[in-house]
Amino acid sequence: MLSPNAALLLALALLTGLSQFHRSALGVIAPELSADLALTPAMLGAANGMFFAALLVMQLPVGIALDRLGPRRLVAGLSVIAVLGIVLQSMATDGTALLFARALIGIGSAASFMSAVVLCARWYGRGEMTLALSRVFALSQVGILLAGAPLAWLAGWLGWREAFLVAALLTGVVALAWWRLVRDDPPHRAAPKRPSETLIEALRGQFSIWRLPGLPRVLALHLVAYAAAATVIGLWAGPYLADVHGLDANARGRALAVMGLAMPIGLLLVGPLEKHFFPRAALITAGAALSALMLVGLALWPTPPLPVALGLLVGLIFFSSYPVLLVTEARGLFPDHLVGRGASTVNMAQLLGSALLPILVGLVVGLFPMVEAARPEAAYRAGFAVLAGGLLLGLLGWLVMPRPKPAPP
Repeated sequence: MLSPNAALLLALALLTGLSQFHRSALGVIAPELSADLALTPAMLGAANGMFFAALLVMQLPVGIALDRLGPRRLVAGLSVIAVLGIVLQSMATDGTALLFARALIGIGSAASFMSAVVLCARWYGRGEMTLALSRVFALSQVGILLAGAPLAWLAGWLGWREAFLVAALLTGVVALAWWRLVRDDPPHRAAPKRPSETLIEALRGQFSIWRLPGLPRVLALHLVAYAAAATVIGLWAGPYLADVHGLDANARGRALAVMGLAMPIGLLLVGPLEKHFFPRAALITAGAALSALMLVGLALWPTPPLPVALGLLVGLIFFSSYPVLLVTEARGLFPDHLVGRGASTVNMAQLLGSALLPILVGLVVGLFPMVEAARPEAAYRAGFAVLAGGLLLGLLGWLVMPRPKPAPP
């Protein structure tokens, strides 16, 4: 029999892992989708981006709903929309239908990660929140792994449409487990009285979040912290290793797998480091600085030896585990009755950066013409330089923007 705390962490890991799966699920079966639905590369990219666009648009209403309804009811209701979207995805006959289905899946997944933040804030003290969140986010990376080789095998065995129906069934099972395992407040204490609000008052609460002292410095770094690493591992690491270092598909897959494992390892380490050894602010600064250093190395070193290039790429992903500390730092700024709106506001910065930074890097890389069917090394170095510059600007904002005033003794 699971303890309430273990049941909560299991449910959160399943939910966030499922969200990671859905955001990554198109990549491995993209050739089959493109052939069967006659998708252009632009339409395929739009279908993948639609998930993130829906997430971004939903953050404001999700933040209000988390505070007013609670995570348990909100996630259960949104899961119905997610299941519907996955079923429609399996039935898509053209690009427009796929776009609509991906939007529904994004809406249905919009509260997944924010529910983890809200529930960990309610169930754990300030000193334990980072540890709990880092475990949940580390375990959620399994969803990305499942969206790779396992999904490819299932699609090859059953077909991609049937594979998505299996994903719909899995999403429904996780939703039922969520309803069974999760409570909005820990059982050992009574639920605190949360003020009732009209819709206007709820919106005023959201606007008050944006005026909180100390929040701009968190948002400045959070805008680029995760996005820099995601842009590399999600888009440009593979082409860089192919064009500059000549790695074939299998070798690139192994390199990306090692990079993918670096993130959960970093997440599992960052919680104990904060709890036992280093102040949170120092860890955030060090993580951002070391991540930027990896990108500076990739930008300035002409054709580094392959082991060095791989070390810099893996180091970037490993050191980029610090955004979970930014989430905990932001949590300390919000009153308890606004934690949902506060968490979604912070997440909006991450989603916005994750949408814009890949576009910016793509524009810069695209300025360099192809040479013998490959991008020149200078193109990738320029892209890495853009990411390093963005991350250093975010770090500067974190360091120099006003901090919240300490509470009176």
